[in-house]
Amino acid sequence: MSQQNKNEHGGARTNAGRKAKYQEPTKVIRVPESQVAFIKRWLLDNVKTDNLIDFNSALKVQAIQPNPTKIYQIPLATERVAAGLPSPAQEHVEQSLDLNEYLVRNENATFIVKANSLSMLDAGIDIDDPLIVDRSITAKAGDIVIAMVDNEFTVKRLMIDHHFHPPKVWLKAENPDFQNIYIDEGQELVIWGVVTYNLKPMR
Repeated sequence: MSQQNKNEHGGARTNAGRKAKYQEPTKVIRVPESQVAFIKRWLLDNVKTDNLIDFNSALKVQAIQPNPTKIYQIPLATERVAAGLPSPAQEHVEQSLDLNEYLVRNENATFIVKANSLSMLDAGIDIDDPLIVDRSITAKAGDIVIAMVDNEFTVKRLMIDHHFHPPKVWLKAENPDFQNIYIDEGQELVIWGVVTYNLKPMR
């Protein structure tokens, strides 16, 4: 084999190797194993394109199934207390709540939807937070909604600008790192349901 052919194989070559997109050092991070696929998909869909929107073609939806044989009556304190926990024996506990009735207005139209992005983080909604969504409620300005834009889903705050005729409808992200969604002419916007509660654990 000639000397020229030997030099064409193996070893470091000019412009060989993976090209760095950002021209800066990289850093290893540790993430929960269960979130690896989600994080990879999020990075590919958003950071790679510098387009921080969170449309999804499908929702993580769970139907509400109240159990009529298992009702928890939660004591409701009708007066403010400075410290300590109210006891059912105390005078200021005058009634109780059934959480099924409190959280669910219309059983047949209520679902739990898992949040899938950080676009509503400043509204207290994190990834995988279970959101109670009622499809029987008519959405109004300021509601957090599950919206479908051209058959893709997103969670945003519904905004209606009455300075325009007809009023301009758009979807607000509650995170400055994400884009608001403005509906262009020819696009289809459907409000799939209104978020009524976020079942976020506090510990």
